[in-house]
This record gives sequence, C-alpha cells and structure tokens, in this order.
Amino acid sequence: MSDVVDAGDIAAAAERLSSVVTTTPLHESSRLSAALGRPVWLKREDQQVSRSYKLRGAFTLISSLTTSERALGVVCASAGNHALGVAYSCQLLGVRARVFLPTTTPRQKRQQIQATGGELVETVVAGHTYDEASASARADSSATGAIYVHPFDDRRTIAGQGTVAVEITGQMTDPVAVEITGQMTDPVGTLVVPVGGGGLLAGVATWFRAHSPSTRLVGVEPAGAPSMTAALASGGPVRIVSTDRFVEGATVERVGDLTYPIVRDLVDDIIVVHEGAVATEMLDLYQVDGIITEPAGALATTAARLLDPTPVGPVVCVVSGGNNDVSRYAETIERSLVHEGLRHYFLVTFPQEPGALRHFLDEVLGAGDDIVLFEYVKKSNKDTGPALVGIELEQASDLDGLLVRMETSPLSIERVPPDSPLSLFLT
Repeated sequence: MSDVVDAGDIAAAAERLSSVVTTTPLHESSRLSAALGRPVWLKREDQQVSRSYKLRGAFTLISSLTTSERALGVVCASAGNHALGVAYSCQLLGVRARVFLPTTTPRQKRQQIQATGGELVETVVAGHTYDEASASARADSSATGAIYVHPFDDRRTIAGQGTVAVEITGQMTDPVAVEITGQMTDPVGTLVVPVGGGGLLAGVATWFRAHSPSTRLVGVEPAGAPSMTAALASGGPVRIVSTDRFVEGATVERVGDLTYPIVRDLVDDIIVVHEGAVATEMLDLYQVDGIITEPAGALATTAARLLDPTPVGPVVCVVSGGNNDVSRYAETIERSLVHEGLRHYFLVTFPQEPGALRHFLDEVLGAGDDIVLFEYVKKSNKDTGPALVGIELEQASDLDGLLVRMETSPLSIERVPPDSPLSLFLT
C-alpha cells in the first residue's frame, strides 16, 4: 500500500465516513471577526461525535482492515481524543481494542473512553507522555499481532482527518452559484489548524491545495511542544523534550514521517503560541462565544490574532476538541491571569516586629491590588521563613507602581518570575 495521500483518498474517506460522522457546523465568531476586521469562521469539530476530528481518522483506518486483521484486534496510544475515536469505531465495527494512555490524560477522558468502548475496549495507563504510551502500544502490537492504529502517521488516518477540509470547502460555497459556475464564490482566505503530530494539517493541506490552492494554510502548535517547528528547522522529524503539557492533546515529541513532508511542501506557516495565551482564549471562547474546549481545541483561535501578514478574505479556524475536564478550570484561570500580567507572586520576609504585615498591606499594596495567596514557605519555623504571596492586579500596568513600592519598602521582597521552577507549583 502506497504511503502517498492525495485528494482522491480524502474523497473516498469522506464517502466511507458519510454515515458515521456528523457534518459539523461552520459558525462565524463575531468576537474574532471584530478583532481581525474580516469574517472569522469556526469549524466546530468540538461538536463532532466524540467531540474531536480524531474519529474521522480512526474509523477510516479500522474500517479498512480485512476480516482477519479485525479478528486480531487493534491497539492504539492516545492523549485521549484518538482513543475516543478508536473506542467509538470499535463499538460500531465490533472490534476489540487495547488503548494505552499516558498518566497526563484527564480522568474525564479516561472514563469517557471506557464508557464509549464498553467491554470491547481495555484501557491501559502507561508512561507520562503520549510518546511513552505509544512505545508501550507498539510493543503490545508486536507481541500480540494486534493492528496498531496510529493517531496521525498513517495514510488512512491522514485521509480520514482530511475530510474536515471536504466539509469546509463545501460549507464556504454558495450552492446556487456552484450550480451555475462550478466554482466557489467566497473561497477560504486563510485556514488555521491545530498541530500535534500533523495528521489533520497534512490531510486538510492535501485537500485544499487540490481544491483551493490560493488559500493560506497555517498550523498552530503549543510552545511547550513545538515538534513540527523543530522538524522544519532540522530538515526532518526530530525528537524534542516537551516542557509544558497543558495542551496535552497536541503535545507530541516527534511528528510523523508521513505528515512532515506534506506539511513541509504544502503549508505556508507554523505559528507557536504560549500556553498562557491558550488558557486566555479558552476562557474567551467559554465566556463570550459559549464554546467549551480543551486546550488543544483553542489552539487555532488563539493564533487567529497573530496572523501575519493581515489575512485577506475569510479566515476559518478548526476548533477541536471539546473534551475538557472541568476540574482543570482553576489551572486555566491561573495560567490566563499570569499570562495577562494580572497575577504575580513574591517571596516576602516579614520581620518579627509589630506592624510589619500592616505596613505591607497599607504601604506596598495599591488600592486595587488583592492578595490571592499567603502561605509561609517554612511551615515548621514561620519566624524565620518567608511567605509566598500572590497578588492580583486590577490591570497589568499597575505592576510598575507595585514594584517601585516594594523596592522602597524595608521588607525583603523577591519576585518569583513566571518561568521560575517554583511557578510550576502554582499552576
């Protein structure tokens, strides 16, 4: 079987998936349209069955297996969404599966995978990262003969995930005008796509270059795991060390051997976004647009404001997925506030004398500053240990005045930088 993926493969996958997946809506975001000064449309794959585009690739691959291959069962590794797609596909097709998940997979996803797959699916927690879970899954495949269902680096997976593009090009078309001219009347100017291993980006790029070659194609990956950026800089896939797993659905330490050349040859740009910006966008999507996403689902819309040069024509952002664990919202808010410059942390040593704390409250803090954390670092000896103090500002510009007051204060105050190892315990 050839490893080359073309638009014909994607069209065939769309036909295969026609009775399985939902044609997800394309909604205009008034918030982002106002910010960019042009229409910004959201391809709502968070409303897909299993709340992610991953089902498209998983079903395309598993449904293409022969009867004898299906009898062997399948095995996969996933941070969560691919596993949900595999579990759903196995239920439809009656195929047994073992799903390997890293310890970072949220409980909500683990429970949903098991509920979706039922007795046909066994979940195994292995390793701290997707890549470690993948190594365990591959070892299982070699030992048992079960078919490994790759989340991105298989031509069938790429073709299935590329069917997102088939829907977008159809939804951005005026049906009456197409009947007369056979051409799109309002083509996508810029398409923004999240990147993990590159399967979705490779698939949609293949379709768009064949059907809308003038569309600018942009991939987005998190700063804590910029594996596609590293591959492009190195001339091929290389293994990186992920430094932040907040965007766990797109935290892949090595992109695919099949996806890399497609992205290299067909995609215009890769944007790297900070995890704090993703957290802020998640909150905006929820509070303004009424859309619940996990961190990976907000990658594309986070990058929309960073597009350079200014987009021409409509912008489409793929929003996927929507499997967010509500228990993580405290972390999301924390990351957003730190990124926006509204929350800061300090080590404050208070002398053991009357009025020290009162001085800090009256002379150091500003009128709108609020203490959100106060905790002695050395709990066994509070007399000599500093206190970790978290301060939230009304606006980011208030920080300069706060730092000046701290500098002139007789108290010993040390700022904890956002990139300090200590900050990891705060988020």
